[in-house]
Amino acid sequence: MKKWLALALSGALCVSLAAGCGKKAEEPQGNGGTASGTQGAETTASGSGSSEEQVTIEYWQYFFESKVNLIDELIKEFEAENPNIKVVHQNFPYDNYEQKLAASMAVGSGGPNIINIFYGWVPKYVKSGALQELPADVFDPAELDNDFSPMVQVNKINGAYYTIPTAVRTSALFYNKTLLEEAGMSVDDIPTELDTFAQVAGSLSQWDGDQITIEGCTWQPTGQYHSWLRPVLMTQFGGEPLSADYKTAQWNSPECQAAFDYFISLTTEHKVGVNNFMTNDTNAFSAGKAVFHVDGSYRVGSYKEQIKDFQWGVVPLPAKDGIQGSCGTFWTNGITAGTTGAQLEASIKFLQFLTSEEVMKRWTAEVGEIGARSSICEDEELTSDPIMKPFIEALPYATSYFYVSESDDRQIILDAIDSVVLQGMDSKTALEEANQKVQAMLDEYWN
Repeated sequence: MKKWLALALSGALCVSLAAGCGKKAEEPQGNGGTASGTQGAETTASGSGSSEEQVTIEYWQYFFESKVNLIDELIKEFEAENPNIKVVHQNFPYDNYEQKLAASMAVGSGGPNIINIFYGWVPKYVKSGALQELPADVFDPAELDNDFSPMVQVNKINGAYYTIPTAVRTSALFYNKTLLEEAGMSVDDIPTELDTFAQVAGSLSQWDGDQITIEGCTWQPTGQYHSWLRPVLMTQFGGEPLSADYKTAQWNSPECQAAFDYFISLTTEHKVGVNNFMTNDTNAFSAGKAVFHVDGSYRVGSYKEQIKDFQWGVVPLPAKDGIQGSCGTFWTNGITAGTTGAQLEASIKFLQFLTSEEVMKRWTAEVGEIGARSSICEDEELTSDPIMKPFIEALPYATSYFYVSESDDRQIILDAIDSVVLQGMDSKTALEEANQKVQAMLDEYWN
């Protein structure tokens, strides 16, 4: 088991992975290493008994400034309410966060009690035995299914939950209001259906010969777009990229094929945008060189800081025959397998606190991620923000994708796209070959 853990976790250490559905290079980084409580302290007594007993637990996450600041505040409040529990907060630069996790777990003792990880990593951590099942008497799977955004169920493995998120991220369509007005359009003219969207976005692109100067819509498979394709577009076109038990790849179904062809047509037929324009899609949009842009809610904060020269806004992603879609991603909290006794009880209590509705409301307002409970989408104060409203309203229908290996799965779809766009391969052949590769990964994982 330890050998599998070393291979599974170390294989993903240098993988590019956005904290949404995007790329690692755009994750905020820092030196990390902050702590609340006494770093390195040990449990002084077992059990959750009297106030004289004190237990220390460690919470690990990657460095994202707003998250780090809020967690530090929350820890102080939690410790004030639970004086017998000390929480050590460790955070690490994104680039080596998984390295730190793998190294700590390989040792087999000490290290974190609660880890905050990308949802796409959960299956391999469960497979390796690095996480323990959340106690069903506290985190009832049926209640989580009912109370949390449906996307969270992607991490329900064999009927059990091993992690629970504080917040989630959805995707929507960003628009450049200034460019729209220059084209004689208003926000009300933004297409709400995919077919019309492709035509309009294509008409808004500006070219100088064979060089694009303004994208009607960014088109960057390595960004949010591979996740817009699967599962969002594939689902909107009536397909399911994976079977309900996540054991069978279905990318090659007629419905998923239609979604794949639509996505390819955006650049080959409608010429809405091109890959790597201005290096990447976020640069193109923030520089005012794209009318539309598919991105995640976590990007709102940085765009508010970066964009000063034009007005912008957000609307829901285009629908397909009235079927709405949004990509759901999240970072989620799990308790490590070696956590037992008083530390386990303290960790459970801290997770209950982190996933309370009140904490989620603060997280939405202060971090920009959306509280994971479905009730958040009914909060009038939060939905009054016109920028956040489309993201929050997407909670009930946002879909996530089950990753055996996020990096490998992503590379398979990127290779399939490149083989069609750059090499002229038949799209059906490309998607069939990709489906076979994904199936091989699933077979290995579930074997």
